[in-house]
Amino acid sequence: MISVDDFFNSRLVRGIMLKLRLPLGLAVLVWVFYAMNPAWFWPGLAVSVLGALGQLWCFACIRTQQRLAAAGPYMFVRNPMYLARYFLILGVLLWTGNLWVIGAFTVLYYPYMNNRVRREEARLREIFGQPYEEYCRDVNRFLPTFNKRFQPVLLVKTDLECFRRNHGFTNILAVAVIYALAYYSAYVFPYPFR
Repeated sequence: MISVDDFFNSRLVRGIMLKLRLPLGLAVLVWVFYAMNPAWFWPGLAVSVLGALGQLWCFACIRTQQRLAAAGPYMFVRNPMYLARYFLILGVLLWTGNLWVIGAFTVLYYPYMNNRVRREEARLREIFGQPYEEYCRDVNRFLPTFNKRFQPVLLVKTDLECFRRNHGFTNILAVAVIYALAYYSAYVFPYPFR
């Protein structure tokens, strides 16, 4: 029997998921719009916007594999992008009001995130060496905390070029379109089978 870690670390599974991420994401969105529960729209939107804003903050602070990210959200936790993405998707799934789906997503997202982060951290150790080791000693992997690296001036240290390179503007547009379609699905043209 294959373990959860083996599944999420399988090159075959990772390759398939990479190729299918867009069609699968679109299929999930279509299902969410179909299963939309208007009573859950605003709470789900609030959670998702929190995640979207966190992700945009990360985009403005990280220059992938070129510079050790230690400003902005990276002062509090080593992997804020995965936490932000969790809340962005969680909010979208909340629109269905289906707690089983939300629970299943959480149960599946953690091993995915944990295994991906372990692979990335091994790569970052190779790239940045001792400075990254020190950063890892100071900053938790997933649980945000105030630590000795906290400097208020670094909260707002952002880089527009990083934001652009990380497709921040495209992300804003895509998320805004999803929110608009969700609002339309919930209130303007609710699906007739609800």
